[in-house]
Amino acid sequence: MTKINVKAKLFCAALFTSVALTSCDDYIDITPKGAITVDSVSQYYELIVIPQRCYNVASFYMLSDDAWPKETNIFGNENRSFDGINFTFNEQAERTIIPDNNLYTNIYAYIMRQNLVIDNVENASGDADLKTLAKTEARVLRAWDHFVAVNLYAKSYTPATAAEDGGVCIMNHYDLEAVPSKSTVAQVYDFIISELEAAVPLLQEHPVNIYHPNKAYGYGLLSLVYLFHRDWEKARDAALQSLALNNALVDYNEIPASGFYSFRKYANENNPEVLSYMWMGSGWTTEAVALYAHGQISPELVGLFDTENDLRYSKFLRQSGASIVSYFDVGSGAAIWTPATDSSRFTYMTVGLRTAEVYLILAEAYARLNNLTESKSYVEKLRAHRIKGGDGTIAAPANQKEMMDQIILERRKELLYGFHRFFDLKRFNTEPEYAKTTTRVFPVVNVSAEHPQQTYTLRPDSRLYIIPFPRTARDKNPNLTLNTDEK
Repeated sequence: MTKINVKAKLFCAALFTSVALTSCDDYIDITPKGAITVDSVSQYYELIVIPQRCYNVASFYMLSDDAWPKETNIFGNENRSFDGINFTFNEQAERTIIPDNNLYTNIYAYIMRQNLVIDNVENASGDADLKTLAKTEARVLRAWDHFVAVNLYAKSYTPATAAEDGGVCIMNHYDLEAVPSKSTVAQVYDFIISELEAAVPLLQEHPVNIYHPNKAYGYGLLSLVYLFHRDWEKARDAALQSLALNNALVDYNEIPASGFYSFRKYANENNPEVLSYMWMGSGWTTEAVALYAHGQISPELVGLFDTENDLRYSKFLRQSGASIVSYFDVGSGAAIWTPATDSSRFTYMTVGLRTAEVYLILAEAYARLNNLTESKSYVEKLRAHRIKGGDGTIAAPANQKEMMDQIILERRKELLYGFHRFFDLKRFNTEPEYAKTTTRVFPVVNVSAEHPQQTYTLRPDSRLYIIPFPRTARDKNPNLTLNTDEK
């Protein structure tokens, strides 16, 4: 029987403070002080769950046209922090020497944890069905983290070039001595899709708690991957399967005018839209900090909202108030997320998948298949839960482009924060009809001789959209070459 020493307590963060994973080959023995022997299937099943599964957004977030900083956080950092480099679109900065705030580390630490379960649970004592379920759930979560990695550190999937475009390391075994080669973008997507297609049908509809992936999440994730892979019919079918299992949408008309400071109905684990609990920053306890640093939306995005009638804006975002001046420049035209994330309040999921996103995936799949009537209907079903009075009607699109433009707009307004807009910009920039040259004028409030107002421009094909692997990871694995022309 295989025995592995790990911390068995489910909510203990010590596992990840002791696992210093700095590259995709840098596994270490998991033998923290006070460990117990994990040799039962139930213990392996517990290891799958990470209630504070978190992703630091600092290395890429300011490249999004939806993001905006406090101006003094950029001044002086245009060459030495990711926020400063990315916000000023500085392609000459040496960003390859800047740490990525453990984003890469966490992604591959999560993959390592799933590999530990997949490769060892079969030899554990216990129920055979639970062994199968443990491997199934771990494969789904492993696929998710490979999806995140390839969309951060490589080009977006493009059919014509994906077989040659450099991707990321595929880690599909728990091997302490592995020094893997980098796979292509096509190979990474093939791996992700094969994993999900095999595992998702075996998921439970109602697992023991919300931190285990359920079948609605599995099909939702599969629809997202198919969408990015441009498999429109498969994206449609998977999204329909997901919504057949969970099509719940919270009606924002229920939320009181004061926002969700006192609103408890959908707090903690009770938001029916949330299909997976994943957070910015270093977990939900510190997502409030992440939202103060990266919780502002740009003046451009503010201008896209009907600020009076769109409850996504009027209930949760604001542009003034004494309590926000430490994080926000009043008068900039930007807006900031009003209440800090708190598990006792309305749960707005910044990274994890929600049913709302599945509605938009389905709408896009139908639009891509030129079924504009169905596409419009799913956008309107979502908007009916977001617009004051419940009228989510949109104008009938004259063509596919008009429908796609509406979907892109709704994705920007619905899917704030996390990876969403950054990933969307990357994938849409590979299509000439949707590619965007981003411009921003900065500063707005603190203009001076030292900090004159300038216009910054980001081309759709800028190498900044490909985040460099951390130097620590590249030092440990010489096979992990950059996917840009940087050194």
